Amino acid sequence: MTTMLEVAKRAGVSKATVSRVLSGNGYVGQETKDRVFKAIEESGYRPNLLARNLAAKRTQTLGLVVTNTLYHGVYFSELLFHAARMTEEKGRQLILADGKHSADEEREAIQYLLDMRCDAIIIYPRFLSVDEMDEIVEKQVQPIMVLNRRLRKNSSHCVWSDHKASCQDAVSQLIEMGHRDIAFITGSLDSPTGIERLSGYREALAQHGIPLRDELLVEGKWTPESGAAGVATLLARKETFTALVASNDDMAIGALKQLHNSGIASPGEVSVIGFDDVSIAPYTVPSLSSVRIPVTEMIKETISRLIFMLDGGEFTSQQAFPGELILRDSVAAKAHV
Repeated sequence: MTTMLEVAKRAGVSKATVSRVLSGNGYVGQETKDRVFKAIEESGYRPNLLARNLAAKRTQTLGLVVTNTLYHGVYFSELLFHAARMTEEKGRQLILADGKHSADEEREAIQYLLDMRCDAIIIYPRFLSVDEMDEIVEKQVQPIMVLNRRLRKNSSHCVWSDHKASCQDAVSQLIEMGHRDIAFITGSLDSPTGIERLSGYREALAQHGIPLRDELLVEGKWTPESGAAGVATLLARKETFTALVASNDDMAIGALKQLHNSGIASPGEVSVIGFDDVSIAPYTVPSLSSVRIPVTEMIKETISRLIFMLDGGEFTSQQAFPGELILRDSVAAKAHV
């Protein structure tokens, strides 16, 4: 590889002059600039972009930490697509770091992005506690935004959706349509989102005076297979239920398939609601009712806040994005017998 010193010798100038031409710092005459750029073109020299950006105090990169358990599924694809597109629109590159399987590994991923000198970082946490994230936000010079979790001390540094309230609303809608025996397939219960949605289910039942039946609860793992297995478990228990809520659409789609394979009509015998409103939801048979979580809007707000902070701005307000229940063919009022 050609070095800066070789470029300098070819152009007949010092290495420091080549550095000034590339950085734009300090005066260099036009004739000298022309010789340096000609030498760069002829030699095929590629400047060290990271070193150049470090000298300029900016790398034009945004970091994103996401645990790899989110990689499987439509939700993460949508999140990453919009994050990359919006970062590009802001003239920056997105660097992804894997939070893997623990809080320690999430911390290591954050440190990796800090070591890469990312201008700002987005954390989509699964294992780190709210207190730990508040501490990270306060300790670092780089602006940091937390996605999908509500911080206590640094509320302007988080963008979140109230999963508990969204689930409570969805279950309440089923109750208002006459359903009282409502099954629930949870997400992974080491996931804050999974815990919040389960809490919303419990709250809705309590609000309407309906006893919680543990036999109508099944733990899922966010996958279609676990949704199908959840329905198989419920049917094996021989429990009666006329509606089912799954903590994401992948599980809801698996549940619909298992109901069909078991000869149970949806929504005629069992209404089904999922979460995330993935792009395939309107095209399942029956079309899937789902709680839409505004991922695009959340990512846009997160990146806009980071850019604003990089430009010296400060936020004092927090931003929450409510979920919206989209009713489709998989839900119907409970038939009166």
